[in-house]
Amino acid sequence: MRLSADLKAFEARIGHTFRQPELLLRAVTHASLSSATRPDNQRLEFLGDRVLGLVMAEALLSADTAASEGQLAPRFNALVRKEACAEIARETGLGDVLKLGRSEMLSGGRRKEALLGDAMEAVIAAVYQDAGFDTARALILRLWGDRIGAVDRDARDPKTSLQEWAQARAMPPPTYTEQGREGPDHQPQFTVEVRLANGAAETARAGSKRIAEQMAARALLTRMENLDD
Repeated sequence: MRLSADLKAFEARIGHTFRQPELLLRAVTHASLSSATRPDNQRLEFLGDRVLGLVMAEALLSADTAASEGQLAPRFNALVRKEACAEIARETGLGDVLKLGRSEMLSGGRRKEALLGDAMEAVIAAVYQDAGFDTARALILRLWGDRIGAVDRDARDPKTSLQEWAQARAMPPPTYTEQGREGPDHQPQFTVEVRLANGAAETARAGSKRIAEQMAARALLTRMENLDD
């Protein structure tokens, strides 16, 4: 089987040439385009999630031999969550090579967070099945790169951290207000404002209300911490 030019280019971007190219084709095939002769990537996604988890658990244990389970767990979650996988997918141009049904393509499937994250996990599984665990581990560590060493800040829940910052200064908890929602139901965009009692505020926009709240909280916390310095 010969891969198309766009999939060959994707191989180059992730640094792995498939001996079994049908595995890559399956990894990038969404359920909206699957058929009896063209399986989708859902089973690979299931496997890839486990491979990613094992690699990250090993990496975190090696990086900090003194960390407790309570310290490791939030770091682990930050590295394997769907948003992290989707970010890697965007960096490698995975969305550009996804095989989608017409309705999914028209609804912006190439940009959807969950779809990108799932496909990235499927690609990891495809590499694992094509070349084994050591190759999959090397791929993950290469793609995640500096995120592993810098995970402590990412692992903090920004809403909790902002609330703790406010409480330490005898302020009430920050308030979150949804200021707008745009776009179709299948792909909404939420704008959220977070405000402290001292009047400081930040807004953020994202595809889910939860993520918009976290982004706004992180931006406001960073600003407040910089003023403290």
